[in-house]
Amino acid sequence: MNYQDEPHGVFFMIDNKSFYASVESIKRGLNPLKSVLVVMSEQKNTNGGLVLAASPSAKRIFNIKNVDRHYDLPDDPKLLVVPPRMNLYIEKNLVINKIFNRFVAETDLYPYSIDESILDLTHSWKLFGSSPLEVARLIQKTVRKETGLYTTIGIGENPIQAKLALDIYAKKSPLLISKVSYDNFGSKFWNITELTSFWSIGKKTAKRLKKLSINSLFDLAHTNPFRLKKEFGIIGTQLFALAWGIDRSNLCEFLNVKNPSVGNSQVLPRDYIKQSEIEVVIKEIGQQVAARIRHIGRVTGCVHLGIGFSLSSIEHGYSGFAHELKILPTDNTQLLTEQLLFIFRSFWQGEPIRHVAISYSQLSPKLGDQLSLFENTNLQLKKIMFNSLIDRIRERFGVEAIMYANSLLKGGTFIQRQSLVGGHNGGNSFE
Repeated sequence: MNYQDEPHGVFFMIDNKSFYASVESIKRGLNPLKSVLVVMSEQKNTNGGLVLAASPSAKRIFNIKNVDRHYDLPDDPKLLVVPPRMNLYIEKNLVINKIFNRFVAETDLYPYSIDESILDLTHSWKLFGSSPLEVARLIQKTVRKETGLYTTIGIGENPIQAKLALDIYAKKSPLLISKVSYDNFGSKFWNITELTSFWSIGKKTAKRLKKLSINSLFDLAHTNPFRLKKEFGIIGTQLFALAWGIDRSNLCEFLNVKNPSVGNSQVLPRDYIKQSEIEVVIKEIGQQVAARIRHIGRVTGCVHLGIGFSLSSIEHGYSGFAHELKILPTDNTQLLTEQLLFIFRSFWQGEPIRHVAISYSQLSPKLGDQLSLFENTNLQLKKIMFNSLIDRIRERFGVEAIMYANSLLKGGTFIQRQSLVGGHNGGNSFE
């Protein structure tokens, strides 16, 4: 592969090591690398709770993995189990990214997730050290000194190289740093046979690759790219580029989404089997998303409902269903929930439900309200004024200031969700 015409830069992919667990350890005066601690989601919401993060020592001593359930944990007094505090983690993430801004311009910093960021140091690393490795060590020391957190850094000539360096080598390195370049990419990665360890290759993709006798990144790199494109479409081209460490993406380029949508989803606190309770949740989420499109001055021409079945149904080969329905453009809460319930009643056959997802697409600017000739005009105007009033109250006093009465029915989750951030406890208390 001739890399001469490929983009050559200096990119850091920085991960806050065991972020949630590390923040909780520091708050308790513990060393993040030595504490034996796990952050556990609320047990009542997940049939026993899920491990959201575990400290390095907890992983090493008890072989704890993220998404282990509460009943998988050992009954050991050395293991400290604490609830999540999402607002605290967001606060720390902002502090850390402000530190990163000392090393790159704001336009060269790209938060990737709550615990990972990409830094384009192509034009600034020489201001802070004699080599990218020296600059990486300086960033680590600065974050450690000011926050107490340890960071892991992958360095590459493009973002994908930095990401792979981070995921596969840096996390196991004594310095928590690894550097990858076009020159050493093949020697570092081609002999790895666990394809799912690579970013963007999931279990299903790996299975399809193995059917093509592709069992390592070396095999992938030496497969005819036209064969990959025929099998996977544009994804096949991306997989071939991945195998050679090529990434031509421009992180500062603004992408114009052709068909934007607004949506929300929820994992239910238990299996829902009663139609009335399921429909309460559908109404709640549908009302919430309707308020969001009104807030941005849009109407929707397409509603989408996704229903995920409980584990018992999945084991029998049924994971759920997802359907959408084109409608006349509207932002009316009542009309939208009616369409969502129509979809649900058309396809649900009594299976226990554990996940509900709703989105509105084919968005267009709201130019006015279209009244129907088949409904009382005064009643339509009252509905429009009612939705507007609800929105104004919530904008001024908060979402929880007013709610629909159906949220008080059995199965409603509106009240509980108001204290959650990202689906988890957002509070800052130790309790």
